[in-house]
Amino acid sequence: MTTTTITVPDKYGYVILTCTVLPFMSSLWMAGQVMKAREKFKVFYPNLYATPGYHDKADEFNRVQRGHQNSFEFMTTFTVTSLLGGLKYPLATSVYGVFFSLGNCLYLLGYADTAMDVKTARYKKGGILRVVGILASIGSTISLAGSMNGWWK
Repeated sequence: MTTTTITVPDKYGYVILTCTVLPFMSSLWMAGQVMKAREKFKVFYPNLYATPGYHDKADEFNRVQRGHQNSFEFMTTFTVTSLLGGLKYPLATSVYGVFFSLGNCLYLLGYADTAMDVKTARYKKGGILRVVGILASIGSTISLAGSMNGWWK
């Protein structure tokens, strides 16, 4: 059996904190927003979403819930690509982790704001930061792969 050793850079601990722990903490905060919305709009378990026509404020609740749920659609890709890309660019990837987590929270706040158009509200309050975080993380992983394959340094 052949073994391979991976040496992590000195600042890799920041990657672990900002790209695994921080997204988890931001997800907990968003879950708290959903719990508050459940109570406020009277949408109780086992309902994941409010039912229009049954729940009076279905759209208001669903916007909060959707803002939270949407973060999970990108969480796995972000975590994997940041842990890999952080091997080459640990400090930059740590910044991407902050962007991703903060951007997810701002995305939810924008989505939940019923005074704004649902199509653009998610990004007008800063949710675009999460897109920057994930795309930059994917870019750092591509750079790592290219280096490992000898395509560039």
